[in-house]
This record gives sequence, structure tokens and C-alpha cells, in this order.
Amino acid sequence: MREQLVYYPTAAATNEIIPVFIGTTRAQDPALGFGRTRKYAPTYARYDIAVPPGRVPGQIIASKRQVDRTTQFLATSRVIYPTGAEFRADLARAFRERTGHGHEAVIYVHGYNNAFDEGVLRISQLAEDFDFPGVAVHYSWPSAAKPLNYAYDRDSVLFARDGLESLIGEVRSAGARRIVLVGHSVGAALIMETLRQLAIARPGSVTQGFAGVMLISPDIDVDVFHSQAFRIGKLPQPFGIFISKRDRALTLSARLTGQQNRLGNVQNLDEVADLEITLVDVTEFSQGTGHFVAGDSPAVIQLFGRSGDLSAAFRGDSAGRAGLWPGTVLTVQNVTAIILSPVTELATAAAGQ
Repeated sequence: MREQLVYYPTAAATNEIIPVFIGTTRAQDPALGFGRTRKYAPTYARYDIAVPPGRVPGQIIASKRQVDRTTQFLATSRVIYPTGAEFRADLARAFRERTGHGHEAVIYVHGYNNAFDEGVLRISQLAEDFDFPGVAVHYSWPSAAKPLNYAYDRDSVLFARDGLESLIGEVRSAGARRIVLVGHSVGAALIMETLRQLAIARPGSVTQGFAGVMLISPDIDVDVFHSQAFRIGKLPQPFGIFISKRDRALTLSARLTGQQNRLGNVQNLDEVADLEITLVDVTEFSQGTGHFVAGDSPAVIQLFGRSGDLSAAFRGDSAGRAGLWPGTVLTVQNVTAIILSPVTELATAAAGQ
């Protein structure tokens, strides 16, 4: 069953509220809020989401049959801005209110087969579990939200590049001094395409304009990723990629495209060794499809939550920071790989020595 936003205004009186600022190139739909139809001019909105106090990290519960403010993320209000200026003004106010966080924005881009509500709920969960230091911003591109419409979604990613560029411009104009981009699945491909587009239009702007990039299970051809990275030039730092060799969704994607692997389940470090990136291998934590381990595994969330800032976890010398997490660190040319292992597994191995 798909996750759906449930409107429950009274939750604002008792629950913590996360304001989620949204740019979308989905057309409005009377039944869905925003549907699968593509719309060139972005619409800007804000959803206030009540955080449930009694939930497991990584978990999203969304049920309209039995509402429980202690376990469900609930929408308490929604604003659709008539103009970009009103969106910028409200976002600027949110930056001012989050004192001590340097006007930072985290822009999350959802993946394949996602409805609008699912993306809003996911960024709310990520913002809560990873304690985003800045304002949560979501870009919702027009996914068909149907498992068999992979081709439609890949075309929508190309369609949606200008919309993401426009949202980034609005966030900057509102006063953001640091922007971290987080993309899942084909949303990661959309981020790379947009960064490439920005680099072509304004050489050097990508390095200066972003405080980090995190790609989660990126559904990108490895050769295409190379071509994107080369055209961008120097990649924003830190540049982290969460991978899993047991990602069943990417295994299927590779078959559909006639390949062995995608970037998110790359098997050989040599394939990306010339790029200045940090790979975080979460294979040992993979369950189910293994396609969103970084966001739905309580153990992985706990590991990175310990660092206090997801982007800070990758800053500077990645090898030097590896002591924050249990696992193995490998360095091949420019790439650093952190292969995470469950704590119990490491303890067992140490006891046997």
C-alpha cells in the first residue's frame, strides 16, 4: 500500500513540526494533490509535517484508517504559493529562525516509482532521523508512481532538470549559504544531470555553490556517471555515494538496460577510482529490496546520527573519520570506500582472533 499524507491539524499542538519547502514540476491533481502529469513551470509549496514521537528510525507509517499521532507523520497544514517571491520570502524567514545553522538547506530529490506524498513523507523522515541542521527542501519531479512505467520516469528525469535548477536558484535567492543535495535512485541521476547543466552554463559555479552531495542507491550507468562528472569538472565536496551489492532494484535496472551493474551496486572500485568520491558500502545492512538502506535501516541511521551531521561525516579526510563507524576503509586512487559492518559481526570476529 502506498504511503499517503494524512491531514491532522490538531497534531501541531502536541508534536514537533518540520516545515518542508517544495518545488514540483507535477501538475496539480484534485485527488492526489500533485499527480504524474508533467508541468514545465514549477509550483512552490510548503507542507508542515508533525513528527511522531513513538516510532522506529527509518520507519514511515501512513494509514488513513486509523490515525495515530504517536507513530505517524501527519500533515498539519499546506501552503501553495501564488508566486516564487512569496515562496522565497517564507523560506528566508525559515532560514532566519534556524539560528546557528548558517542558512543551510538540504534539497532531497526522490527516486523512481514515487508518488508526491511519498517524497514528502520521506524527506520528513530523513530530516528527523538525521537531524538535518538546515531547512528541509524537496524537489518532486513527475514520476508515474507505477512499477511498470520505468521508461516514463527516466524521461521525466530529463524533463525535470530545468525545474530542479529553478528550485536551486530560488533557494539561493532566499538566502541559503550552504546547499546539500541528496538524491535517491533515479533522483540521483537527476541531480547529476542538473549539476552538469549548471557547470556548462556557469563554469565553476558547482564547486562554489554546494556544500556537499549525497547519492543514495544511484540508478546511473557507470559510464554515464563518468561523463557527467568529467563535464562538471571538480565535484562538490564532500561527495558521498551509498551503495549495496545486494540492491535488488538496481540488479533489475541493470538487466533492463543490458548491463551488469549500476553505480549504486558497483562491484569494482577501479570503475570509479579516478573520481574524488566517498563510497559507503551498506551491503551488510541490506534487507528486502535493499534499495534505500541509508534511509530505512535503523542501524545505519544510528551510525550516521552519531556523527551529528550527515554531510559533516564525509568532510575532510574520509579515512581519518572512519573510526566513527565500524567497518573497513579502502582507498584506490581518488576514491575512498567505507565498507560498513554490523557491530555484532565485528565483535564476533575480534573474539575469534
